[in-house]
Amino acid sequence: MRVEVDKSTFPRLHEDHLQLNDPSNVVCSLQTHSNSTHVIAIIPLNACGTQIEEDDEYLKFKNEIITVDNGRNLITRKHLLEVKFYCQYPKRGNVTQAFTAHRNITTVWEKGFGKFTYQFEFFPNAQFQTMMDPSSYPLEYGLGSRIYMQIEATSSVSNTELFVESCSASPYDNPNYWPTYAIILDGCNVDSTVRIHSSAHSRQFRFSMEAFKFIGLHDQVYISCSVLMCQARDPNTRCSKGCLNSTLSPSLYNHKRKRAAVTQSTAHFISQGPLHLKRSVRSIQVVLLLSPGINLNLNLVFIAGCLLAAVGMISGVAVYKAKISGVKYQPLPTLES
Repeated sequence: MRVEVDKSTFPRLHEDHLQLNDPSNVVCSLQTHSNSTHVIAIIPLNACGTQIEEDDEYLKFKNEIITVDNGRNLITRKHLLEVKFYCQYPKRGNVTQAFTAHRNITTVWEKGFGKFTYQFEFFPNAQFQTMMDPSSYPLEYGLGSRIYMQIEATSSVSNTELFVESCSASPYDNPNYWPTYAIILDGCNVDSTVRIHSSAHSRQFRFSMEAFKFIGLHDQVYISCSVLMCQARDPNTRCSKGCLNSTLSPSLYNHKRKRAAVTQSTAHFISQGPLHLKRSVRSIQVVLLLSPGINLNLNLVFIAGCLLAAVGMISGVAVYKAKISGVKYQPLPTLES
């Protein structure tokens, strides 16, 4: 709490004659913040003798400024002063919080490449003209519909190119979470529906795939990709290798990466999502096959079904009685009764 009292309201009284309820703590001194015109007190809510009261609506923190006298004196000619004050806080309130599902641009700084950014966006069609509105996330797709994606890098260093090494899908925004479905791996298309589209420049990568969902209770999908920047047209960089199959020796690949370390960046993970699948309602139709030329309405079909059921029940009872009537009883001999 902060309290300011005009000194002109109590002549001949100064801050050294005044104190709070409990001045034992150094932060409770009125001389620390006071000036020539005002007595100023800055009081913690849990110190300086502050008392707490509450009712149904508020919490109240109360204190007061009072005069202080020398206990050894018998008399005083100073005016008695009490300045009571309190701050109250409502016990109930409304709070709101908003968030944006859309991922912002990823900014990276790396030696040899300076500052550059990655932007991962979704587009409505193969023209890649206008990206999906960030406020529309999470995006909704129908199962099997095509998802169009674009990754674009910007860099102050000229003569660079972008390479997308791998992409995967996960129900959470974590590429290491299981289950994870591989879309692109080691620069190779793994999902059979992936299509690579022509890009406007070397720092842009466009691709698409058919929408799917994870089996189970997961109703959302995030796409994560591992990307890197390389010096353009350098045959020793990872970008120039393109798709690597499993027959390439790991030691040879690592050796080539070490030689090209100065001409390519490290891999960076970027992600975008989530994507939701549109719920589809499937209707089941029961078709009654009839002989040609017969046209029955639903009421007649229902009555016929009931009659068939009744006939079946009557037939069952008749069979049961027939079986019962075939049983013959014979009296037991007297000795066995």
